[in-house]
Amino acid sequence: MEFTAVSWNVFHGRDFPPGPKLFTWRSRLLRVTERDATHLQVNRDLQAEFVELLAGAEWDVALLQECPPRFAAPLAAACDAEAHQALTSRNSLAPLRAAAARLNPDLIASGEGGSNLTLVRGGIVERREVTIHAGRPERRAMALTRTAAELCVANLHATNDRPAIATKDVLRAAEAATAWAGQTPLLFGGDLNLRPAEDPATFEELRDRFGLVGVTGPRAIDHLLARGLRSTAAPAPWPAPARELRREGLALRLSDHAPVEARFEMTASG
Repeated sequence: MEFTAVSWNVFHGRDFPPGPKLFTWRSRLLRVTERDATHLQVNRDLQAEFVELLAGAEWDVALLQECPPRFAAPLAAACDAEAHQALTSRNSLAPLRAAAARLNPDLIASGEGGSNLTLVRGGIVERREVTIHAGRPERRAMALTRTAAELCVANLHATNDRPAIATKDVLRAAEAATAWAGQTPLLFGGDLNLRPAEDPATFEELRDRFGLVGVTGPRAIDHLLARGLRSTAAPAPWPAPARELRREGLALRLSDHAPVEARFEMTASG
């Protein structure tokens, strides 16, 4: 059986056009839409746009990071998928944070709170959550999801801008995920905030100690590593237009990360 997996840091449900001049204080404070010749930058709730893009894409398993908790139910329904959400940080007073994000998402930014959300088209039979990092700078959690197809999925967003902490996060997560999965095929992915070119030892340990292979590229931080699976299409980022929608005759580019997609085969023996 073959399946397609996607990993995407959705940037707290915000857009990120390529032109830096579109990021203005009047947009951030007054919610003015900025435009250039090709793109626009908006400061409004983009839940419907993320739902449209993901519902229209072809995938079997989607690993989302920096996902607003309120996105889970609409995404699952529109994508005809089952959801497993692991809350990460800044999720106290959730209704107030969500209301502020709907009003001005760029101003509250990550203050809305986040989650690692795993979506499965085909059914989920087990959900677990593991706290990977509990102290400063913020909590990090991993969603462990066992699908009806007997695939184990680990979805992680490691600590950003602190490679030493991110390395500990990733190795701790890999140890927990491989122990939980046992002999079942494992997909270990997400925004690891580590680049193989800068942290080769970490990825060598992931390969040699845990059997997790298949980096996206030497400079990538979003990865779909696998153990017990045969790669039939190596992990690769979507081209920029694939995460864009047309609005007002211009391109609306969702997130500051490109989704990473890969295809795998599960053998009869697992």
